Amino acid sequence: MSHLTHQPAARFSQMRRAQARQRWRMLAMLGAVLLAGVMLTLTLGQSFTPLTTVLRILGGAEVPGAGFTVRELRLPRAVISVLTGACFGLGGIAFQTMLRNPLASPDIIGISTGASTGAVFAIVALSMSGPAVSGVAIVAGLGVALLIYLLSWRQGVTGGRLILIGIGLAAMLQSVTAYLLMRAPSWTLQEALRWMTGSVNGAQLDQALPLLIALLLFGGLLLSRSRDLETLRLGGDIAAGLGVRLATTRITIVISAVALVAFATAVSGPIAFVAFLSGPIASRLIGRNGSLLIPSALVGALLVLLGDYAGQFLLPARYPVGIVTGVLGAPYLVYLIIRDNKSRGTL
Repeated sequence: MSHLTHQPAARFSQMRRAQARQRWRMLAMLGAVLLAGVMLTLTLGQSFTPLTTVLRILGGAEVPGAGFTVRELRLPRAVISVLTGACFGLGGIAFQTMLRNPLASPDIIGISTGASTGAVFAIVALSMSGPAVSGVAIVAGLGVALLIYLLSWRQGVTGGRLILIGIGLAAMLQSVTAYLLMRAPSWTLQEALRWMTGSVNGAQLDQALPLLIALLLFGGLLLSRSRDLETLRLGGDIAAGLGVRLATTRITIVISAVALVAFATAVSGPIAFVAFLSGPIASRLIGRNGSLLIPSALVGALLVLLGDYAGQFLLPARYPVGIVTGVLGAPYLVYLIIRDNKSRGTL
């Protein structure tokens, strides 16, 4: 009898080990593809630089011509793309998992829009530039997130209410941004427009350090709560019954996710749909067995890196990365809305 009861447990253990191996293989594959993408952007652009030369330049060698192209133009763009994409991916999947809704992404519910509007206001109305604009964008993103949370509170926060309020607030903020752009003088219009579309044009390596610190700090906080975050997928009541401290966990997740998105937006502008797409793509690749935080960060980094490369070199004209990711994300958003309406019986 004990032999019979042991067999299902052994099969279950074998299945879990096989799933874990598959998960690590997919993570390794994502990491390898990301590394290959970085090497692609460093070697191939308007001119070709051999990989051996790129590695020499990264090692500190001075190579006339190619050294400037790789070190000053391509490397900052690649580093900022990877860091901002990872921040967007982490922030997006944290919200989507906590609220159990793929529409609950920071770029859908207005947090990225809030940071963007704050930056445009700083440029147009306050004549700010550089780090001061980034600081205003971060504060604005955090403030909009707090406002959405407070407006959604009715003896607790539900995902549907928060999403609807966030979408409505995002529409209002977009109107404010459009008004500011109408009033903007011509010499500030180009800089302000970057905060509407999302772009890594003009990326500088000195922008990478605060972004990396934010990623390590707030990404680390999310990873420390990854088990509780996964438990929240079962619902608040069940999670509380399993020992999750709901208030502390939710506040930690919200602050960390919003900060990641705000810091990324402060550097690159609101790159459309990266936070929205990273989690679902990671889920399709990895499966839902285990946390999607790291896979979503890798997918987000890939989306921004390859989207920016495609916008520069693979399309008939040059487009900022936000245009490319917007074209990818809009059809998926429409699909999700139609699917949700059908499941509710409204279509």
